[in-house]
Amino acid sequence: MDLQQAQRTIINLLAQVSPATLPRVIHWMRNSSEIEDLIRSNADVLLNCIADDLRSSLPVEAMVGSENQVKEIIQSLQRPTLHVDAFLYDDDTIDTLCEEGKMSRNYCTSCGSRQTAPIDFISHSFSVAELKFLFQQMLPDLSGKTLVDVGSRLGAVLYAGFVYSSASKLQGVEINAEFCHLQERIIKKYDFSDRIQVFNSDICSQSSLLNHADVVVLNNVFEYFLDKEGQIRAWVFIMENIKKTGSLIVTVPSLEESLHKLQMNIQIDKWVEKVTLSPDIDLGSETDEESIREIHVYRVL
Repeated sequence: MDLQQAQRTIINLLAQVSPATLPRVIHWMRNSSEIEDLIRSNADVLLNCIADDLRSSLPVEAMVGSENQVKEIIQSLQRPTLHVDAFLYDDDTIDTLCEEGKMSRNYCTSCGSRQTAPIDFISHSFSVAELKFLFQQMLPDLSGKTLVDVGSRLGAVLYAGFVYSSASKLQGVEINAEFCHLQERIIKKYDFSDRIQVFNSDICSQSSLLNHADVVVLNNVFEYFLDKEGQIRAWVFIMENIKKTGSLIVTVPSLEESLHKLQMNIQIDKWVEKVTLSPDIDLGSETDEESIREIHVYRVL
């Protein structure tokens, strides 16, 4: 059933309700926890459909041909490391790929022997469970707000923001044209264009987006894509342009870790304050506590 058919079906059903009862039915639809649960469930299904769609367009490592620099950096790491996009591949999917011989969780430390060690996995995307927790638990109500995702890549943050929040604008900035084309295809296919925009651009040329953003997301955004000088330049630009008091910054890893690695002598506490999660917050059965600890939220002073 497409959108128009669903709309006609709902209108036809409501037309059969007596005039005296109709206001109560409308009130129930607007306020029912059953409807809310259905919407949330459908949001999960929709994101999984998008992930399926993207998997069919990308190799297993979810990297495109123009990412040679990133591939070289990953290959140069001390321990064998594999890029596995967390939005596309959850643990169950990875297990299936391992069983099919398309992926491995281990590498041989002595060729020809049985000595093996775990491969390190890295991801430049949040998982569906992490995105759900981010928008439903970590961030406040985003009604009327603008979110900017720096390095939007496959668009996972934007799609999740569309289905899990009421943000009025979800803007992605992605320097890689191939990923921008993928995002545009998903936006068109799933009819997200009224709230989602993607800019094929270097973030350092998008000061206006940062100036007006209420939430800025930075997930593993510069380390694997820029040399040290480029990272420092990008962070300086970020700090100079995210100045809106009360706006929120979401980072993986923490700002402290990212800036310390670059030996940037900056007093973070003069710019932002850390937002701590309530100790009573419900992580839920889907959420991995360790991965949630990697997500940091700051409020601009």
